[in-house]
Amino acid sequence: MRARPEFKRSVAKDLRALPTRDVRRILKRIDALRDEPRPAACEKLSASERYRIRQGSYRILYEIHDDRLQVVVVKMAHRRDVYRRR
Repeated sequence: MRARPEFKRSVAKDLRALPTRDVRRILKRIDALRDEPRPAACEKLSASERYRIRQGSYRILYEIHDDRLQVVVVKMAHRRDVYRRR
């Protein structure tokens, strides 16, 4: 499956606030979702149809739309903040 990753606007805003080194690692991890949207390290969140992967101290929450071959990154934040509602 060659899913194309997309980002919500809020994720792009979150990325701008992070150090460049961390952003590069996070984007590399998200790009790897193109070939394998459900890697062995991902966890399905029980409260919704979302998945989570870890990259260092950060968590990346995303949705998979198999019918459209699409991965949508819905939230990305430090592990202490990622599950809090805004």
